[in-house]
Amino acid sequence: MPKAIVIHEYGGPEVLKWEDHDPGEPGPGELRIRHNAMGLNFRDVYHRNGSYGVPGDEFPAVIGSDGAGVVEAVGPDVSEIKIGDRVAYGTGPMGSYAEVRNFPERFALPIPDDVDDQVAAAMIVKSLTAHNLIRTCYEVKAGETILIHAVAGGVGLIACQWAAALGATVIGTTSSEEKAEIARAHGCHHVIDYTTENFAERVNEITGGAGVPVIFDGVGAATYEGDLECLAPLGFLIGYGNASGNFPKVEPLDLMHKGSLYFQRMSGNHFNTTRETLLSTINEMFGLVRDGTIDIEIGGTYPLREARQAHIDLEGRKTTGSVVYTV
Repeated sequence: MPKAIVIHEYGGPEVLKWEDHDPGEPGPGELRIRHNAMGLNFRDVYHRNGSYGVPGDEFPAVIGSDGAGVVEAVGPDVSEIKIGDRVAYGTGPMGSYAEVRNFPERFALPIPDDVDDQVAAAMIVKSLTAHNLIRTCYEVKAGETILIHAVAGGVGLIACQWAAALGATVIGTTSSEEKAEIARAHGCHHVIDYTTENFAERVNEITGGAGVPVIFDGVGAATYEGDLECLAPLGFLIGYGNASGNFPKVEPLDLMHKGSLYFQRMSGNHFNTTRETLLSTINEMFGLVRDGTIDIEIGGTYPLREARQAHIDLEGRKTTGSVVYTV
């Protein structure tokens, strides 16, 4: 019988259990996908620990948001995808921490022949997030200087490379010299180690006191106050994750006093809401990978059965780039 990582309650990495899990036959509009690779994302932690939770708080549950593999069966009313096709996904219902799963066709994305499954699994969620940040939440322009927190992470490296290719100067924060070297190798112009430096002071120094027009922040609680100190007037703080804890409650008068600032906490669920826009977005990102504009840094792989250790390492900030599960 196929296996999956199953949780029966919210909690730490110890709640991740390697168990039998048979998805059964695909239903109407569904595909049965046998995974070759699955991505690890920080939001998996939020689903596991209850910060985001699982739908309806119903257990047992299989978490995970993105995967890549081969279609081995199709249900009724499947129209575009056929048995044997390679597909990936990064939106739709959770459940990727499984060797085999059923999944709605409308969210399944054909993988180009020259993109392998590990790269596809590593990039889908993270590249969709980067696209939301750089194209929709705030359109990054040539000549701007921007700040990306956790720049050596999966989203950070993709956003950094793309912003640099667009002509922006990228300031990034990391927690170690090893991560700083990875960021520099992927186009980050100024790297700040926030464990030894005051990042807001350094950003203001780099910009000559002008601050930055936008900050992409996947850290949350630990960086929010500093963000307000180094945004330019009318600047945008775009939160897309909360690795250090949720952002604090926003006081509107603080935003006014710090320069009539804007704050947005985005969720990928509100972007690419039609299949047409989803395909358009991911095909643009596949194109940037295929032409070399973006290199998907796979910072490590774990067998799926070792998901518990992967979560420990992710929360311990021991990972870089995109991390992939294999089966």
